Amino acid sequence: MDLGAGAGAGAGPQRARGRLGAPSSGMRAPGTPWARFSAWLECVCVVTFDLELGQALELVYPSDFQLTDKEKSSICYLSFPDSHSGCLGDTQFSFRIRQCGGQRRPGQAGEKYGDSGAPASLQREPAHYLGYVYFRQVKDSSVKRGYFQKAVPETAILESRWDALPRQPWRAGPPGWGGVSPAPGSLQSLVLLSRLPFVRLFQALLGLVAPEFFDKLAPCLEAVCNEIDQWPAPAPGRTLSLPVMGVVLQVHIPSRVDTPEPGPPEPSGHETLLPAPVVLPSVHELDLFRCFRPVLAHVQLLWELMLLGEPLLVLAPSPAVSSEMVLALTSCLQPLKFCCDYRPYFTIHDSEFKEFTTRTQAPPNVVLGVTNPFFIKTLQHWPHILRVGEPKTSGDLPKQVKLKKPSRLKTLDTKPGLYTAYTAHLHRDKALFRRLLKGLQKKRPSDVQTAVLRRHLLELTQSFIIPLEHYMASLMPLQKGIVPWKTPPQIRPFRQDDFLHSLERSGPQLTCVLKGDWLGLYRRFFKSPHFDGWYRQRRREMAQKLEALHLEAICEANIELWMKDKSEVEVVDLILKLRERLVRAQGHQLPVKEATLKRARLYIDMAIGSLPKDLQAILCPP
Repeated sequence: MDLGAGAGAGAGPQRARGRLGAPSSGMRAPGTPWARFSAWLECVCVVTFDLELGQALELVYPSDFQLTDKEKSSICYLSFPDSHSGCLGDTQFSFRIRQCGGQRRPGQAGEKYGDSGAPASLQREPAHYLGYVYFRQVKDSSVKRGYFQKAVPETAILESRWDALPRQPWRAGPPGWGGVSPAPGSLQSLVLLSRLPFVRLFQALLGLVAPEFFDKLAPCLEAVCNEIDQWPAPAPGRTLSLPVMGVVLQVHIPSRVDTPEPGPPEPSGHETLLPAPVVLPSVHELDLFRCFRPVLAHVQLLWELMLLGEPLLVLAPSPAVSSEMVLALTSCLQPLKFCCDYRPYFTIHDSEFKEFTTRTQAPPNVVLGVTNPFFIKTLQHWPHILRVGEPKTSGDLPKQVKLKKPSRLKTLDTKPGLYTAYTAHLHRDKALFRRLLKGLQKKRPSDVQTAVLRRHLLELTQSFIIPLEHYMASLMPLQKGIVPWKTPPQIRPFRQDDFLHSLERSGPQLTCVLKGDWLGLYRRFFKSPHFDGWYRQRRREMAQKLEALHLEAICEANIELWMKDKSEVEVVDLILKLRERLVRAQGHQLPVKEATLKRARLYIDMAIGSLPKDLQAILCPP
């Protein structure tokens, strides 16, 4: 009998609670200080820009959270708009960096459960950090150069050529240093580092915390981190109240079983919400209509490029526009997980710059958001480049970017446009564009327009994915073929030709009115990282389901009858493998009912009781 192998659990160093700026170390078990904080954030960073010293990482909190030098350097450079961005006032944007090795804390007890219950597109990033930035710069006529942000002007940055400034990529405060006080001639950014793609929630959190931090500095930040350390874990399907700085944020953590567009969720009966919470409609969804306004005429073409994992450069006037456009593009495939790399804001100082800009191989499957026109020259060989202009604040539909051939792209071209030779497989849905345009004319709220656009993209993605899901389900062995004491049958292989033949009777034409070359789109999809990611995930889920069905079949069998003619070795083997399955099921890696788990425990006890005393002592030590 073969019950399969179980998954091992990792171990590693964890951080302990310490005062702001004070070094601390130690192992942390679930339930100890910072366990709840770590469920939401990795750390909080304060980054200062100084004309003489360059970027400096002034603070990482909790102070014992370990970042490599490369990670510190990336955070420093990505926390400020570059010299080509005119960012006056408060600016929020986001970035994504690769984890650069080194030991990391193991996942907390609730994290595996959280990922198992979360939609694939909202699970934690295992190999990347997501940075959420709040950058402030205010004008002050009393200052010589006209700007003041704890004190340096953006005009000074422009005049002195940011790229020519002396560099000190990161500088931590000395041991015991308990406060953050920007030096004269410096700019600051407050950065939240997380593995959760909850951009809407963390932007709202920064909107509350950052203005107070810039006024009150370190004590404010320490108090906020302690409040976050009291938050409940972000368990999928729950509606949570998250108190911070006298305000309560009410959020719903999406679950796999949620309907695609649920109404306002009701809090669970055991959760007591504080008075007058600020209700966030989503923890992750952006204002899709506002992001896509200049490219509405090409949304469907961009959806195809994202579906196929094509390399795309987004050149925008600011990190805010760049990061929102990239996140909007990567989210338009939901509920399908975006399996390619993406960088909402990317600079020439990024550690992956050479990797992404090499001409010795084909462009990587990545969506890059940049603000420096230098990238047009460097990445002129890329097949798709989207140049976005300044955002419009009027209620009218902004001028739509034109579709242009890459050969028309001039070095340092500033004209907005989508430069690509790609020909869409599907015919454009002109009715959608007319509906959105009519909504603008009637001054329909942006959230309603976003709902229309999101529903269209959702239906398009589901029409494409549902035939794949149906075919994949047909590869699962029949339940009647799962016999308790035999190795379960194998999942049949995915055959692309068989799937394409099945489209005649169960293709996307059944749920989508759009015409076009669906077969050609599927053939190109099979070569993309998204198909590989989707297939691996679905096959893993099916294998877990098969393992769970096999365990249920064993628990429904007559184990006493089976043990009558079995040797001690075979009984011990059954006990060990049942225990292994039990551990995997309790870790939420197998979809098993609680009644099945109870029966498995009884069978284990029964099997142990049938063995000699010496074996019982080994299997059940005191």
